[in-house]
Amino acid sequence: MLLMWKLLAIALLLSSSVYAKSTTNEKIEDFLENQFMENPRIEDVDVHVEDTVPLKEVKGWSGYIVDVKAVIKGKTKRTIKQRMIWFSNGDVITKDLITLEYGKNLIQEIKPAFKDTYYRPENLIYGNKDAKHKIVIFSDPLCPFCKGFVPGALQNLKKEPNKFAVYYYHFPLLRLHPASGTLVKAAVAAELQGVKNVILRLYTVKINPREKDVNKILAAFNKVEGTKITVADINSEAVKKQIKNDVDVARDLMVAGTPTVYLDGKIDNSKTKYLKVK
Repeated sequence: MLLMWKLLAIALLLSSSVYAKSTTNEKIEDFLENQFMENPRIEDVDVHVEDTVPLKEVKGWSGYIVDVKAVIKGKTKRTIKQRMIWFSNGDVITKDLITLEYGKNLIQEIKPAFKDTYYRPENLIYGNKDAKHKIVIFSDPLCPFCKGFVPGALQNLKKEPNKFAVYYYHFPLLRLHPASGTLVKAAVAAELQGVKNVILRLYTVKINPREKDVNKILAAFNKVEGTKITVADINSEAVKKQIKNDVDVARDLMVAGTPTVYLDGKIDNSKTKYLKVK
């Protein structure tokens, strides 16, 4: 699926990396829909400009965050959703803008806004929802970088519940750590049963990241958490819904790696700004 989208994007870029058009959202949507429909494997496509971000580095240019929904032909039809970024200055549209001075791709500067609707009660793990500051963490418990950051950050943040509302979103990197898929489901199941501090202990579970035996993974999880989570528990509709909601938010925000941190609605690439909040 991912490869097909990459090939589609490359084909589109080669055929129309620069194209004269109006910059209104409707015109951009029409143009991209027509371009995608030239691919014979696509039966139907809908393009929607979700947001527009003016570029401070290039006067007159803006980045367009675009949602694409397409129906792909095959033995069975598949519906694919993807969020993309395009650039336009009112006369041309292009997939990439790279500065000559530093070779920086400006796609790195375009980030979707963190909407208030993303602050869901089920994702609040520490603090008061009305706290002065909100911090958001997208993480995979088997990611080495997450293990080095998340536990310490949570220990600090939980000490000040009126200062920080801490929202945690599961984002398992299944291709790198297949075992994380079962672990995050078990964590959600435990939380639904009322178990406290599940996330902090989650990072101490000892399991091979490549492990795929569900029973082995659950045994390791239950040993650390002191729970009795079963295969039936992790396959409940409530667990599936929670995981899907977390992954959907990550997709909407174009989260690509872990840990990803937001402070008061803005991405914090340093992941340390919360330490400077007075």
